[in-house]
Amino acid sequence: MEEIYSKEEMKTLRTGVLALFIIMIGVFITISHNASIEGQANGDSYKIYASFGRTDGLNVGDAVRLSGVDIGRVTSAELDGSFRTKLTMEINGKYKIPEDSSASIISFGLIGGKYVEIDVGGSEEYLAAGGNIEFTQDAMVLEELLDRIINLGKSKRQNTNKEAQEQGESNE
Repeated sequence: MEEIYSKEEMKTLRTGVLALFIIMIGVFITISHNASIEGQANGDSYKIYASFGRTDGLNVGDAVRLSGVDIGRVTSAELDGSFRTKLTMEINGKYKIPEDSSASIISFGLIGGKYVEIDVGGSEEYLAAGGNIEFTQDAMVLEELLDRIINLGKSKRQNTNKEAQEQGESNE
């Protein structure tokens, strides 16, 4: 019996089938996760707003979390009159947010996506539908953070070199 495919072709075919299978699993997980969030948001949900100076990397559809639990989604982002980004967030109705709470844009990791984290305030009054979170913290841009660290290191090195020179001059 003659082989139809060479060993190299069979290896390539198996790799392709495995890659397709992994992609299908990823798509299924994403769809099921989004469906569960949409199921939570449908029915009893309300919209709240927050304005940020920078939302770099945050997209419509990203999570809104409270104490690490997904409680809603970012449904829109637009510039307001003062060129700040106004986010609209749809929150599951079973979660109430104290009116003095704050919102921050947080990264899942160095290369991960971003989400809005709500830090609970101490007020006994809750945000109503259409309410606004007043206290916000902008997204930290990784490149800016790295620049700050590098500049801090350069400054420290210059100070160390300057001190060494001054000490060398005083010993002479």
